[in-house]
Amino acid sequence: MSEQNLPGYIQYLQQETSYPHPAADISLVQTHISFVLLAGDFVYKWKKPVDFGFLNFSTLEKRKYYCEQELELNRRLCPDLYREIVTVNVDGDSFSLNGAGDVVEYGILMGRMPEERMMGKVMAAGALGREHLDAIIDRLVPFYQSAAGDAAIQEFGLARSVGVNVLENFEQTEGFVDQGALSGDQLESISTYAREFLSHEDRFQARIDAGKIRDCHGDMHSANICLTEPVAIFDCIEFNERFRYTDVAADVAFLAMDLDFNGLEDLSDYFIEQFVNKSADPGLLEMLNFYKCYRAYVRGKIGLFTASDPAVDKVVAADCTSQAKKFFIFAQKYAAADR
Repeated sequence: MSEQNLPGYIQYLQQETSYPHPAADISLVQTHISFVLLAGDFVYKWKKPVDFGFLNFSTLEKRKYYCEQELELNRRLCPDLYREIVTVNVDGDSFSLNGAGDVVEYGILMGRMPEERMMGKVMAAGALGREHLDAIIDRLVPFYQSAAGDAAIQEFGLARSVGVNVLENFEQTEGFVDQGALSGDQLESISTYAREFLSHEDRFQARIDAGKIRDCHGDMHSANICLTEPVAIFDCIEFNERFRYTDVAADVAFLAMDLDFNGLEDLSDYFIEQFVNKSADPGLLEMLNFYKCYRAYVRGKIGLFTASDPAVDKVVAADCTSQAKKFFIFAQKYAAADR
């Protein structure tokens, strides 16, 4: 996206003088729902005014509320990383950060993590080891044990509740079929598998009975993990409770799928084996491929959404489409392996 097409406040925040701290070499990262500005030792995250149905940031009031949710929920696993709510305010014919004028936008101020310790970077360098996965597991097991899991949350573990999340993905991607990333045959085979698995209500009830439906992270993959000490697992789902109230298996399957996707199947197997042992949860294994399939499809869908966003430049859009195609191939592979 060209500079002039960015929102005015984002253009303002790309200037070093906009910040009360040193902010050399400012860089902007976009997703389908966020503008993220890396500025000196800090990160500023702003929500795009989008409404995808399952996510609604369409009004300033909603964006403020979900910023507050994001701050509170992410402090469960990253108490020191998430600092405070910030604002961009009107200041004459320009803007100011945390100013006195009318609020233009709400955002989150975060500490900046060391780039070289981001899990994706460590994986790309071929340096990810079992000790890193052990550290993640040691963080996750007590997190899930202490996470909320009352009767209202357990309802989200029922087959019909899980089906709402899984089946809507197929509806939301129908318009992208045969446009370069997802074929009609793939959509048909994956959706048929998912519907058949969802018909086994007893499997889902067993997970509820085992106390495995919790207020989880919801988006746990390598891009949201920094291998610091302690490990930082950030950017949980704040915008829709039904994506966060889920089976622990769905959470850890996301990271396992991500490891598979990056050609680290042995480490993926190790991660699941050790997590199952340390959490005493052998029942997770019966659900694993189903949730890997679901997570791969979600990542493909997000790639399509990002590629179709007019705010994203053509190079990024092409890369997102290419990645989406690979994720749909993985989703189909998981579906076929579970039959």
